[in-house]
Amino acid sequence: MRDFVFSIRYSPKIFALKTNLYFAGFASVSTLGSTSDEVWDAYQNPRAFFKRQQFSEKEYWLSSISETAKLEVAELQKEKKAYSYLDRSVLLALLATRKLAKNLSESSRLTFQNAGINIGSSRGATELLEQHHQEFLKTGKVSSQTSPTTTLGNLSSWVAQDLGSTGAVFSHSITCSTALHGVLNAAAWLSSGMATSFIVGGTEAPLTPFTIAQLEALKLYTTIKDKMACQSLAFNKQSNTLVLGEAASVFALSTQSENAVAQLTGMGYANEQIKHSIAISSDAKCFQKAMKMALVQANLIQVDAIIMHAPGTIKGDEAELNAVQKVFSKTPYLTTNKWKIGHTYAASGAMSLEMGILMLQHQECIPNPFYKNTETPTEINHIMVNAVGFGGNAVSLIVSKI
Repeated sequence: MRDFVFSIRYSPKIFALKTNLYFAGFASVSTLGSTSDEVWDAYQNPRAFFKRQQFSEKEYWLSSISETAKLEVAELQKEKKAYSYLDRSVLLALLATRKLAKNLSESSRLTFQNAGINIGSSRGATELLEQHHQEFLKTGKVSSQTSPTTTLGNLSSWVAQDLGSTGAVFSHSITCSTALHGVLNAAAWLSSGMATSFIVGGTEAPLTPFTIAQLEALKLYTTIKDKMACQSLAFNKQSNTLVLGEAASVFALSTQSENAVAQLTGMGYANEQIKHSIAISSDAKCFQKAMKMALVQANLIQVDAIIMHAPGTIKGDEAELNAVQKVFSKTPYLTTNKWKIGHTYAASGAMSLEMGILMLQHQECIPNPFYKNTETPTEINHIMVNAVGFGGNAVSLIVSKI
């Protein structure tokens, strides 16, 4: 049998967008709040939004959605009997997309009738799955609702049902880079002409005993006692400081520039061969390739700021910084939001993207208390947003002021 050797030469033309793409709007539900004004006000507050919660006779720092959002989720469950069966991750996605729809109805001509929907999750319906599995272990039986409510696809399909959309609907999981991979997917559909608008994002409700136990087994969870428990971008930390959070964050991506809040000017992605199931190379080669690709597509050699993935782990934070310093001759302004909201898994890239758009709108950088930048840009035109998941799947997006 013949051996084939494939050699692929990188060409910027391969990744050129066939049409300009714009963010028509965005919305999120997280510990920061559930309106853009609440979120921005929370970013002005120099504290971490973590709370102590007990699981299995042990307390952990966790990031739950705001009290107002919890009430909104409870009301949502009462609307239809079917909604009472849904996993929390689906309910957060429903709530976020309703807020997005409201925002767009006030500022845009976009409708959701034929919009594509791509909302992903790292863990999916983990809370329901754990509950149904416990029920099965005790009784040997499960509810008839178990199968349809624990599939990954119901994240987007219920959003489509709620909004009355008849367009393309799919969900996916690429761990922590899921939401930004969703933007890549939506961009491909829009650029091909197969759709004119897309709702895209990520949702995660991972605050369950089993999920937390997984992070503890990996020795990633923070053991710091004070509220600044996640030391994302602190390069002198002696232990991993990941804090888990729940959130949903969604965007309307469109080919229309009217009333858009930002433009998507660059996209990059890469995967690298890993030596450990949760690790990337010490200089994050996947990030280097993704960032370079995004810069080429945006026709830039520099951005004003980078919102780092930086989960608060020793090796993860250092590898990403090493990658940035290899790609940029002058290090841009670096910041994160995980020190404030924790790691929201599939929603984390979307939460970072929202932060980037807010920084563009307000022309203000949100600092990270653990990292001192040498200078702060006086004008913000281009922001890079990074995300990477288990398996070395990195994505870098560039959002630009219109």
